[in-house]
Amino acid sequence: MSFTLFCSAELWAARGDEWRAIAPGLRAVTLADDEVPESHFADIDIAFFSGDVWPARGANFMKVALQAPNLRWLHVFNAGVDHPVFGMFRERGVRLTTSSGASATPIAQTVMMQLLALSRGAAEWRDLQHQHVWRQRDVVDLEGRTVGVIGLGAIGSEVARLAAAFGMRVIATRRTPTGAEPCETWASERLHELLPLVDDLVLTAPLTPETHGLIGADELALLPAGATVVNVGRGELIDESALVDALTSGHLGGAALDVFVIEPLPDDHALWDLPNVIVTPHSAGTTNLSRRRAVEMFGDNLRRFVAGEPLRNEVA
Repeated sequence: MSFTLFCSAELWAARGDEWRAIAPGLRAVTLADDEVPESHFADIDIAFFSGDVWPARGANFMKVALQAPNLRWLHVFNAGVDHPVFGMFRERGVRLTTSSGASATPIAQTVMMQLLALSRGAAEWRDLQHQHVWRQRDVVDLEGRTVGVIGLGAIGSEVARLAAAFGMRVIATRRTPTGAEPCETWASERLHELLPLVDDLVLTAPLTPETHGLIGADELALLPAGATVVNVGRGELIDESALVDALTSGHLGGAALDVFVIEPLPDDHALWDLPNVIVTPHSAGTTNLSRRRAVEMFGDNLRRFVAGEPLRNEVA
C-alpha cells in the first residue's frame, strides 16, 4: 500500500529518498512558495508540519492539511498541541503525533542561560558597555540557590540535570511522582508549599485545564523577595498582569519569558520595557539540531505507520 505525504518542498528534496526507502511507493504533495492546487488535497494521507514551515508558512500548511479529506496522520515538529487547530484534526479522527523531546536540550540550555543572565545582571553589564562605563559590582552565584521546576517532562528533566550540575538544589513538581525522577519531586498539589522555598521558578509544564493560570498574584506573592521567574512552557501558565505588578513593585528580582498569552507580544505591552525582564520570541528550542531530531522522529514514526506499529508520542 502506498501513501502520499504532504510536507515542505525543501524537506522532501532533502529526505524524500530516505522516506521512500522506508515506505516504498511514497509520493509527495509539497508546500513551496506557491499555493498547493486543491486538486491535490484528496491525495494526502500523511502530513508533516516541520520546523522549516513555521512560522512563515504555517498558516498555508494548515489550510491545506485541514482541507485534506483523506488525511489519516499528522506529525508536528513541536511538543505542545494545545492550539485549537490541533483539536480540529483530532475531531476528524486524524492521528496526531508530536516531536516531544526534540527541543528539550536547547530549551533547557536557554533556561540556564536566562538564570545566569538574571543572576549576573547581564542587562546591566550590556547597558554599561553601551555607555562605555567601567563599573565593577558583585553578582549572584547560581550555586546554592534552589530552583523549582514546574512540570517534569523532557524539558523539565533536562533543566533539572543542568541545574544540578551548576550546584543548584532542584525541586520539581509533577502530577504524580513515580520515584524515578532525576531530582527531588513533589506532587503538583504541593505547589504552594514549594513556592516560598525557591529562589528561581522555572515553568516547563504543558498548557492544560489544570495548568491554565497556575501562577497568579497569590502564587507570586508566596515567592521570596527577589526571586526570579523563567517561563518556557506556555504564556497562559502565568497571569501576566500579576507578573508585571510583582516585577514593578520590586517583589520579584526579574523574569525571562519566551512564551506569552498573545504572540507576537503586542508593541504596547509593559513587559517590553521593564528593566528586569528578558523577552525572547518563542525561540528557546529553535536550533538546527532540534529540527533534525524532529525529522528523525518523523522518519521513525513513518516506519511504524507503514508497519502498523504503535506511533511514538501519539496524542491520546
